This record gives sequence, structure tokens and C-alpha cells, in this order.
Amino acid sequence: MTDFAITASDLRKAYKDKVVLDGIDLNVRAGTVFSLLGPNGAGKTTTVNVLTTLSKADGGTIHVAGYDVATEAKAVRAAIGVTGQFAAVDELLTGQENLQLMVDLNQLSAGAGKRMVAELLERFELVDSAQKPASTYSGGMRRKLDLAMTLVGNPRIIFLDEPTTGLDPRSRRTMWSIIRELVAGGVTIFLTTQYLDEADQLADRIAVLDQGRLVAEGTPDELKRQIPGTHVRLRFSTAEELDAAARILPDSTRDDEALTLRVPSDGGTKAVRALLDRLGEYSLDAEGFSVHTPDLDDVFLALTGHTTKALTGHMTDALTGHTTEVVAK
Repeated sequence: MTDFAITASDLRKAYKDKVVLDGIDLNVRAGTVFSLLGPNGAGKTTTVNVLTTLSKADGGTIHVAGYDVATEAKAVRAAIGVTGQFAAVDELLTGQENLQLMVDLNQLSAGAGKRMVAELLERFELVDSAQKPASTYSGGMRRKLDLAMTLVGNPRIIFLDEPTTGLDPRSRRTMWSIIRELVAGGVTIFLTTQYLDEADQLADRIAVLDQGRLVAEGTPDELKRQIPGTHVRLRFSTAEELDAAARILPDSTRDDEALTLRVPSDGGTKAVRALLDRLGEYSLDAEGFSVHTPDLDDVFLALTGHTTKALTGHMTDALTGHTTEVVAK
């Protein structure tokens, strides 16, 4: 692979008269987590289907793992792993048998296959249920088994569609840890998720898809900085200091009970330094200050006009804004 595990230029797809993807450009660096977000009907699943050769694009150029999706689909499929929205496990087989089936399909030797199965059962905390039929597994256990089966083929690019849906908080953290380990080992993750905190925690870059078009792309912090609402919160020791600062900073919003001022700012070091210097000109010192930026919920609403319920129709986890607290010495 090149520096980019996935590239797409002017990707287009329509179903009859409905345009689903309207000229999408993607560049996903190898060994990173790339998260695609968007409301229902935005085109996320169609994008994944095209990139994984499950659907043909109507236009555009797409390369996955260095292979042309249109002309080298077999090579693409050999290089990727896909964990869909619904676990693709055989419920008549046990967890161990499902993994052994994948070992046999990948033609691993008996010894290597046995070690692989044991390692994956341990890694995904499925040892105790290894001999039970998958039909007895919870939804979360099926998702873990599904991802474990995907890893048997040692793919360098993995498409994860909502990998932690149905998992309890402990299993969800385990899955996050596994994803981070995979990326540390050089694997590229293409992630769709209904949880914005999951994208915030895991993704190196996020793209927001709406009505078939990419409306924004960047790191989580870059996206947050695009949305108005970033501010510096100054905290003072006395009401007199708060009064004096409010007169100096007329655009600020005060909270008398907390003795704080909220001052609009881009949150950059230059702007914060200028703000503190302005207070210093009047011999005023804040007891402490913090920089607050909008969270991904704010970004999603501002870019798509939808609340985060529109990701899947379910409530997403609450996100707190990115905050850096500095206490004056």
C-alpha cells in the first residue's frame, strides 16, 4: 500500500432517480482510524458497500489497498476485513467452531490455526462461551465474535460498521482497546458509528456526510474549532474583580454566582495571550481560566441540521466539550 490505504475521487452512486453519492473524495492514510458520520440516508452504508466491492459505483476512481476497486475487486477483497451492522456468524456453530471455520477458509496450518483461535477467544473475552452455540450469545458477544472472525485473515484494512452497538460499557472499552491495538500494529480502520464520543475517542480524522456530499472533514478538534461557540472562561476571586473585568470586556457574559466571565474567542494561544495581556493592562489577574470548544454534537447539528438522533434513530452518548483548564499561579 501507499501512504493512503483508501482513496476515492468523484465517487458517484444513484439508485434510479435518487442520487446517493454526489462526487465524494476520500483519502484515508494507512495505519489510522477514519470515521464517517452522517444522518440516516446520508450515504454512509452505500459508501462502505462501494469501497468493499459489494456495490459498483456509477462514476469515480477508487483504490483500496492500492488496488482499483472496479478492475481488481478480488485483490481488494483479499486485503480487507468487513464487520457489518449485523454480526455474520453461524448461530448453529459454537464460537470456537466459527473461528475454526475462518481458519480453514484462510488455509492456515493446524498449529497456526489452533494458536490463532485460542488467542482470539482470549483477546475478545470469549473463552468461557467458546463451546456454546453462537445462538446463545448476546448481541454484544456476537459483535465481538464477528470482529474476531474478521481478524483471522489478518486484513490490513478493516471496515467497522457500528462495532460497539449492543455492547455494555466494559465490553465497549475492550473493543476500543482492541481497535487501538490494531491501529498501533499498522491496520487501517474505516469506522461508522452512532456514538459521537466513539469517533471523538478513536478517529484520527472524521468526515461528515450529508445528502450524498461531504460537508466537512478534519481531526475532531479541527471540526470543533469550525463551529462558533469557542470561548475562554475567566474565573475571579472577588465580585469587585469580576465587575472590573466585565467593564474591560464588554462582549463577555458574566456569571455572578460563579464569579466567571465567558469571553468569545477562537481559543488559540495568540488570542488567549492577548486577552490576559489586556487584563494585565488594568492590573487584573484571573484566578484561573479555561478554554471551551464545541463538541461533536454541536458540529453534527451545525453541519447537517440534524440532532445526533438522526445518526441511527437512537439517542447517542452525551459528549462534553473539550476543555483545557489552567490555574493561575
